[in-house]
Amino acid sequence: MIRKIIIMGAAGRDFHVFNCVYRDNPGVEVTAFTAAQIPHIEERRYPAELAGSRYPDGIPIYPESRLDELLDGREIDEVVFAYSDVSFAYIEERREAVEAKGVAFSTFDVDASMLSSSKPVIAVTAVRTGCGKSQVSRRVTDILRELGLKTVAIRHPMPYGDLARQKVQRFASYADLVEQECTIEEREEYEPHIANGVVVYAGEDYAAILEEAEKEADVIVWDGGNNDAPFIRPNLWICLADPHRPGHELEYFPGTINFERADIILIGKVGFADPENIEQIQENARRVNPDARVILRESPLDIPDPGEIEGKRVLVIEDGPTTTHGGMPFGAGVLAATSNGAMELDDPRPYADGENAGIFRQYPEIGDLLPAMGYGDAQIRDLEATVNAVECDLVLVATPIDLTRLIDIVHPYMRIGYSLQPEDGVLADAIRSAVEAAA
Repeated sequence: MIRKIIIMGAAGRDFHVFNCVYRDNPGVEVTAFTAAQIPHIEERRYPAELAGSRYPDGIPIYPESRLDELLDGREIDEVVFAYSDVSFAYIEERREAVEAKGVAFSTFDVDASMLSSSKPVIAVTAVRTGCGKSQVSRRVTDILRELGLKTVAIRHPMPYGDLARQKVQRFASYADLVEQECTIEEREEYEPHIANGVVVYAGEDYAAILEEAEKEADVIVWDGGNNDAPFIRPNLWICLADPHRPGHELEYFPGTINFERADIILIGKVGFADPENIEQIQENARRVNPDARVILRESPLDIPDPGEIEGKRVLVIEDGPTTTHGGMPFGAGVLAATSNGAMELDDPRPYADGENAGIFRQYPEIGDLLPAMGYGDAQIRDLEATVNAVECDLVLVATPIDLTRLIDIVHPYMRIGYSLQPEDGVLADAIRSAVEAAA
């Protein structure tokens, strides 16, 4: 008997789970995906070119809000939850709703959807979105370069465009970003690697992606998205925890998996954090992952001209996913403004244009900042209009990319970022040992 399944997702992890676990399974029929978190992804289809011969028409993608309707209208045996950065409380709400329909509910199997590589793999993951994976990933690639090793980064999927065209994506230059019509969110993850001389792979079919990446890499760095678990089995598993959000390492799925299974737990941003928060995370690590090495690192702010902030009315633009579904009320930009004497943080809400206004309604907990949301051309243009409408003296751009490549800012602006405190050899030693053991 063929089991009928719906996969709940956000257009990324869900597709990977399908590809690894269900695509070629004759005992299962995936009747639909549901989508959340990412705008404009629903009401599409996972294309036949990726879905395989058992799905000649592809697989429909519906908004998660229609899940109850789908369960009423079809004979579904199981719903599989397959996306990241959600609280266990939310998952339990969905479980109760699904099981009330007489349908089984489960979360995705991490190990069943983890590929094996012929090359050493170092995974950089986190307990929540916005913990600081980017600077750690860059530091890891720097260490590998110092060891004389060619590194390729494989990035968590961000399937916002033509899914079939995005089966395997390779980014080695800024021109590649333009050619493949990358969104702000994609650029934020790919551009720093490119600037650091590292080739990035991403896309939809990670078995095919891994095969291509292995052709040009000595070592692969898995650069995780949100708080998702690695798609490729790591030889060294690094997990970042955030001292601004203590306790989240035990409360959000699947970040808890990273926290419980990591070889290294790195707590960044310690120079701006309450020591009690740091101790709470350390105690949780001792309790649930006693074998992990815990490393503390400051994350100094990169501020080109701190004196220019003092006394100014400042509009802060922060990383979008971090301040929306990541639940962070502030980021590097707000810290730079408040620690350097800004007169006030301008609230962008009265000026929010188009889809930006909807973002503030969807995430009312956002502070006095503007999330850099740009999942498509319309949203990017709305972002530009909002920024330029705000009456401010200075814009602090705290996104991982140079936002001015995509929008024109009429106000004076300054780019702000985090860096990682120069490490004391512990991380380098762990990387060297993992690579040598894998070889």
